[in-house]
Amino acid sequence: MEEKVTFQSDGLKLAGIVETPPDLRPGERRPGFIVLHGFGGNKHGHGQVVVSQLFSQWGYVTLRVDFRGCGESEGERGRIICLDQVADTRNAISYMAGRPEVDPRRIALVGSSFGAAVAVFTGGADRRVAAVISCGGWGDGERKFRGQHPTPEAWAKFTRMLEEGQRHRERTGKSLMVSRYDIVPIPEKLRRNMSSGSIMEFPAETAQSMHDFRADEQVGNISPRPLLLLHSANDSVTPTYESIEMFKRAGQPAELHLLSDVDHFTFNEENPRLTR
Repeated sequence: MEEKVTFQSDGLKLAGIVETPPDLRPGERRPGFIVLHGFGGNKHGHGQVVVSQLFSQWGYVTLRVDFRGCGESEGERGRIICLDQVADTRNAISYMAGRPEVDPRRIALVGSSFGAAVAVFTGGADRRVAAVISCGGWGDGERKFRGQHPTPEAWAKFTRMLEEGQRHRERTGKSLMVSRYDIVPIPEKLRRNMSSGSIMEFPAETAQSMHDFRADEQVGNISPRPLLLLHSANDSVTPTYESIEMFKRAGQPAELHLLSDVDHFTFNEENPRLTR
């Protein structure tokens, strides 16, 4: 059963959908998963829906949420600042912990791409998180961007955009708006996997925030709680070495699975290796 919900995060109303298992009994408390979407996506993305439904079938209560500025949540549209998303996730944990059908000691995070980086960071920073699943995530924003803009010319163009964004804001007091593909390039063949309603333009401060974000600094703090890292073995969007580097820094228990037959939008392809 699905229920549309809202909760507060730094004075903003965030939108979410709670899905409960079909066999949930009155008065019973189940473990929960909070499902975090990717860069500029929303809770209605196909991958988020697949994950939510799958975990519900396995007996979990799930909450898939729109970060501030995304989907149906309040906030300046497209202004995606990584630590704001961490705050949103922590407030989602508080909301889930207060629901009568959720065991507050067993709330885990599962995130995709940008949401995976946020999940890892939050899992390390907030001891209430029982476990973390990262799908196609990243641990170091600058290292990730160097892989996404790999040639000297591409890197110079990207860093010039960051500098121009800062100067523009200092000069005008307004943000320089940038195409999502100038921040995170996505091959044409994969763009069909993006959520309907995905944000296509962002302030340059979003790119700077991502550049400066270091989930690597928190991944080791997840232990002794479990961490599962999933990544395409040949990811066309987020370099595969990002999950490898996080695994190197993680404590135990942690597992890294590199998947040869999927690309970046891992759960969109509904590969049976992931859903059985």
